[in-house]
Amino acid sequence: MTDDRTAQTLRSIAPYLADWASFQAAYHGIPGLQLAVGRRGEVFVDLAWGKADVETGEDLTSDHLFRVASHSKTFTGVMVMQLVERGELRLDDRVGDLVPELDGSRAAGVTVRELLGHQAGIIRDSSDGDFWQHHRPFLDRAEVLECVRAEGVVFEPNEHFKYTNIGYSLLGIIIEQVTGKTYDEVARVAVVEPLGLTRTGTELDPARAAEYAAGHTGRIAHGDARRVIPHVDTRAMAAATGWYSTATEMVRYGAAHVYGDTTLISDASKRIMQRDESRVAVRGKELGRYGVGIEVGKVGDREVVGHSGGYPGHITRTWIDPVDGIVVSALTNAVDGTAGQIANGVIQLINLALAAADEVAAGGVVAGASGKGGDPAPGVPADAPVGRFANLWGVADVVVLGGILHTINVRAAEPAEVAQRLVVSDGRLVQEPVAGFGTVGEPVQTDRDADGEIVSVRIGAMTSWPIEQYRSRTAG
Repeated sequence: MTDDRTAQTLRSIAPYLADWASFQAAYHGIPGLQLAVGRRGEVFVDLAWGKADVETGEDLTSDHLFRVASHSKTFTGVMVMQLVERGELRLDDRVGDLVPELDGSRAAGVTVRELLGHQAGIIRDSSDGDFWQHHRPFLDRAEVLECVRAEGVVFEPNEHFKYTNIGYSLLGIIIEQVTGKTYDEVARVAVVEPLGLTRTGTELDPARAAEYAAGHTGRIAHGDARRVIPHVDTRAMAAATGWYSTATEMVRYGAAHVYGDTTLISDASKRIMQRDESRVAVRGKELGRYGVGIEVGKVGDREVVGHSGGYPGHITRTWIDPVDGIVVSALTNAVDGTAGQIANGVIQLINLALAAADEVAAGGVVAGASGKGGDPAPGVPADAPVGRFANLWGVADVVVLGGILHTINVRAAEPAEVAQRLVVSDGRLVQEPVAGFGTVGEPVQTDRDADGEIVSVRIGAMTSWPIEQYRSRTAG
């Protein structure tokens, strides 16, 4: 697909991506959601939905700050790779040679690369990780080093992939040892200033306390009330989990991981960070993949890199296509936030739209309208029932993605898995005539009033109504 067609398609579906994500957040009862979608410097979606604080009722904005937690590891990875590029550090340097306090300890022989790739065998959070629920402060420098000395080594290096926040905290200490500066000072020069970020930093900033979106507890049962969780300093663990940002600035940062953008690191360093360092599998089932300072994944057929984040009260996820340039960042402000599900779903919708646009461009179908509620165009009937409809069994969107009509189960976590196309056959709009368990091949019937407004639609066997009409019909 050409860059122009990709950008045009993303612009056309941007309103629907925001609409779908907002529905998902509301459906799952998340207090607030920031979502940004960008590509090569252009931001297509900049969504702020819901509340920054459910106790005060403050509305969430695109400027509210979120703790992006383990996204911090990617920032730390970039900082390490910059030191490697300048010859100030090597990936095979040993911890004992870099941090004198650890010389002679069991962890002394662990390398920088093994720490970055979670192959060092280091304990995850110490034997008392209750800082994750604010029962104690996060560890300071002395406590991190004592943890590594006393209980840090669980596996031998490269014996197993073992995710470790203590290991990344140690990388923060290594950065300070090598540079003679604080982690925050290095981060500002290495990442924040080159990208012109004004709402991103390494740690809780008391001077900006009013700008942070509140964190909220999760719900054990559906009707449980949420409580606000205060923000705290992560101290010497900032390199693993301390950073804050916004969805739009995470998209700007994500773009620096795309090949061809050398603002932060070279493409050679990106190849090291983004190739599979570990395929994480247990009893034959793959659980995920990890590179050198960054997570590696796949959404549909799209290979992506990025990270998730879990901080007390905030759950976040950013995915980056380092070749095509698409970046999606979803930030939620509750312990049970569905940021990963929303980010994955948005990428699935993008994949559907781009595949459809390719078919249209290849002449497989005639180009149609773009975006939910867009003006009809050739190939999409003028009376196509574009909109959101509901009946007893669910909620469905009829939306044009990439020039082709689709029905989307808007409740579904993976919209691409249940999406269906609507096509014109023998002059009638029908569900695509393919094999399936549903009402495939059957006609779409639309009932309109005298003003041309949709009263109901029958996609297959059952009648559905515009969403607000359905709510009125079922009220009480």
